[in-house]
Amino acid sequence: MRIISGKYGSRKLKTLTGNNTRPTEDRVREAVFGRTGPYFDGGIILDLFAGSGAVSLEAISRGFEFAYMCDISKDAIRVIYENIDSLGVRDQTKVFNSNYRSVLTKLMAQGVRFDMIYLDPPFHHGTEKEALRMILENNLLKDDGIIIVETDRKDEVDCESPYYVEKSAVYGINKVTYIRKEQKDAESSLSGIL
Repeated sequence: MRIISGKYGSRKLKTLTGNNTRPTEDRVREAVFGRTGPYFDGGIILDLFAGSGAVSLEAISRGFEFAYMCDISKDAIRVIYENIDSLGVRDQTKVFNSNYRSVLTKLMAQGVRFDMIYLDPPFHHGTEKEALRMILENNLLKDDGIIIVETDRKDEVDCESPYYVEKSAVYGINKVTYIRKEQKDAESSLSGIL
């Protein structure tokens, strides 16, 4: 696995061995960042179920200023730190070795909001639904931000207004769903006054 583009493009990343993780493939990361960027002038990403940290580190390579990463696996956390240190970006990251509920609760209490939130939980557990519910109910996404949910290709991701599914795309066994918040433009908010 490698960083695809940006400041650290082509740098190799370590991954976990075994069947307990499913790293986001290069082609999926390329599609995600091609759709949302491809390059950024700052921003904060939250990468729940971070695995090797590849998504967050790709975001930093492409211009994000800070990444929060969470994984419950101690082995994943070890690999995340090895990848962070290989790029020398420890000062641009915060890593949590905890379950996603605890991390989201902590971030809510701190009032942190994100430009991008990436959810890539284990397939077929429904975890993405609970994580997405917590994120949306607690307004963790900035108004112009995006949530990206990676699931099994057969799974559907739903959300309620003011959020909407902007697009879904299938890559092999993976489906990537993009969620945004509806924007109220100044003209429509003034129409009731006129």
